[in-house]
Amino acid sequence: MKRWLLSLVAAAPLVTGCLSFHQGAMPGEPSNAHFANVDGVRVRYIDTAETEAAAPASIPAEAQEAAAPSAQAEKPTVVLVHGFASALDAWGTVLPALAKHYRVIAMDLKGFGWTDRPAGDYSPDAQASLILHLLDQRKVSKAMFVAHSWGSSVVLATALQAPERVQKIALYDAWVYEEQLPAFFHWARTDTVGEILFGLYYKERTDERIGLAFYDRKFVTEPLVEDINAALDRPGTVAAALAAVRGQRYSEIESRYRTIDKPMLLLWGREDVVTPIRYGERLSTELPNAKLIVYPRCGHFPMIEARNASNRDLLRFLAEANP
Repeated sequence: MKRWLLSLVAAAPLVTGCLSFHQGAMPGEPSNAHFANVDGVRVRYIDTAETEAAAPASIPAEAQEAAAPSAQAEKPTVVLVHGFASALDAWGTVLPALAKHYRVIAMDLKGFGWTDRPAGDYSPDAQASLILHLLDQRKVSKAMFVAHSWGSSVVLATALQAPERVQKIALYDAWVYEEQLPAFFHWARTDTVGEILFGLYYKERTDERIGLAFYDRKFVTEPLVEDINAALDRPGTVAAALAAVRGQRYSEIESRYRTIDKPMLLLWGREDVVTPIRYGERLSTELPNAKLIVYPRCGHFPMIEARNASNRDLLRFLAEANP
């Protein structure tokens, strides 16, 4: 243990100096990606009501065909919010189903995907403000919100910040409690310690970490691992991830979740080891209008491992009249 600590101390000057933020275009950026300047942050997004908003390659062609801009603008709006260390591409199995019935807006949150990685606040509140200001630009006054994992805390913060703009909420395997944070994240809150830990280990053993998110390892493909490793190598990514971890201070807001009275659907993988089902059960009891649906033989990504069932349940929930 002593030797390990000494090695960390020795590495500190090298590692902390390598963690820097980044703003502006990045190497390998898709030529057809669409961006908006929101509060000084270059945000990548897709809006199915906009002709020129090109869909990423992960969004199937049938979704793009269903999203005819002329018809989309008149439909109710659904906003998709991805999880930690992810991007809007994570919704590639959901967007096709939604685009047939709704205008869909998705974005890469600050620090992730192809969006800027500036220095500053990465808390759920700050990310919620970014979403709301993007919606202002898109002239969307209210919407239904769908989120995954850490993105769930961003959507709950949105509902607390601007309840009049949130119609319904659907959360996949939500990451919203202080108790859910691993020890690694708690240690990373300490200055210098966090820089060392993230600088040395954040990009290590990606395939093993991804494997924890799935019940069926067949979904952990070589192209998926390669895509994630490429995303981790983008400039500013490690610094932004650390800032996002330091912004996850749920003890300050989790007591307010019970004040959110919007209709809510919780979709959960029974075998999720990243956000175990007990947190879905807890959230379903604390939120006054929440319903929990559990998918067997499914891990942290029901939209992938239980694609058909979860899409069916999501569409049914969004179509229901508010009580």
